[in-house]
Amino acid sequence: MFGSTLANNRGNSAASAQLVTPTRFVWPYGGRRVFLSGSFTRWTEHVPMSPLEGCPSVFQVICNLTPGYHQYKFYVDGEWRHDEHQPFVNGNGGVMNTILITLPDMVPTGFSPSSMDVDDFSHQMADPSQDSIPRMSAVDLEMSRHRISVLLSTRTAYELLPESGKVIALDVNLPVKQAFHILYEQGIPLAPLWDFGKGQFVGVLGPLDFILILRELGTHGSNLTEEELETHTIAAWKEGKAHISRQYDGTGRPYPRPLVQVGPYDNLKDVAMKILQNKVAAVPVIYSSLQDESYPQLLHLASLSGILKCICRYFRHSSSSLPILQQPVCSIPLGTWVPRIGESSSKPLATLRPHASLGSALSLLVQAEVSAIPVVDDNDSLIDIYSRSDITALAKDKAYAQIHLDDMTVHQALQLGQDASPPYGMFNGQRCQMCLRSDSLGKVIERLANPGVRRLVIVEAGSKRVEGIISLSDVFKFLLGL
Repeated sequence: MFGSTLANNRGNSAASAQLVTPTRFVWPYGGRRVFLSGSFTRWTEHVPMSPLEGCPSVFQVICNLTPGYHQYKFYVDGEWRHDEHQPFVNGNGGVMNTILITLPDMVPTGFSPSSMDVDDFSHQMADPSQDSIPRMSAVDLEMSRHRISVLLSTRTAYELLPESGKVIALDVNLPVKQAFHILYEQGIPLAPLWDFGKGQFVGVLGPLDFILILRELGTHGSNLTEEELETHTIAAWKEGKAHISRQYDGTGRPYPRPLVQVGPYDNLKDVAMKILQNKVAAVPVIYSSLQDESYPQLLHLASLSGILKCICRYFRHSSSSLPILQQPVCSIPLGTWVPRIGESSSKPLATLRPHASLGSALSLLVQAEVSAIPVVDDNDSLIDIYSRSDITALAKDKAYAQIHLDDMTVHQALQLGQDASPPYGMFNGQRCQMCLRSDSLGKVIERLANPGVRRLVIVEAGSKRVEGIISLSDVFKFLLGL
């Protein structure tokens, strides 16, 4: 995560004979190659900085500095830059950042030795009282929301369709066990359901179904046994699920939840609203050329990620027309945050320890009505994340038939899922996608628009202590003013 040992030991030539202070320098504004240079390297050496794990736009390095006054600058992609959010002065070499390293009995005057620590930088950016945070006016907010609303209202679901690809649908008469294996082998989290008898799509089978099935198998007195799972059809499960959910019609008969779907010419705002209102991950895009909607064609699975990508593509070269994109995420009502001391939270952030049982993790996913839960260590630092879609990893070698949910830990379940191929929810080789509280809304949106990324865990830089989580649905609720 940090620079090499050589970089960590850089400093003035007399550093080895004096008391030195390890100081972390941070460049949180992106770039491909970032270097640090300063008076402590005699301006002749460029110290390479390393991207923070999970936050590729944040670069950092630790240097040993002797007590005294130092000047420094960043060399970003061939251009000298300074950090406007840190102390700086105008000198012969232009604008340079400054830092004063003091001995324990010295009182700093104007400069803080910890001002370069990425953790303190994050806290400074997070404090709404800081002058460095741009203020968001009600006019800017409403103007940004209006422009996004106009864009989504004039674009259709047809624009979400890829040039090529496949969409997998499952027959409702397929055994649940077989469906479980198909989703695992295809590396997909959910699939629409086709009823040949009715000649139409009737629902979607997703991770929550398998979570409820496994919990049902592990419940004492369950009507569903592992043997019955071999022949238990999806249709039978959906009917049983309606009983469990107590969804009955006027005659007392259970009825399945109606399929939430959209057409290719529905506008993107309506598509997003359907996803949010029904609390689903995606909706099938279905087309029928006949008025009675017979012979429907499944074209695509529309998700918030695809819609967000459309927004990014449209405003990529005119981001100034959306002032809210420049706002740090800590300054706007977005996501779920760990409450600070003395604060109350109506929706506390759920976390898991790696040694927690898989059964408790699945129960928490269902009860908290969330799609993923950060896995943290005893210091609340992020280790991994367990999501609903990870449940399909239990199809590997029929693991679901050989374990008891309360005997398997979250760590063991995640280890089992590492061999899943192709791994759903991975981006750039990482399962956990992170951001800092100081990151702008625009930067967060760009990351969430990537395929497979449904949420970002907000961490404290350096320690990776979990501070919150931002999901796709959080972003759309904010952008649409819901």
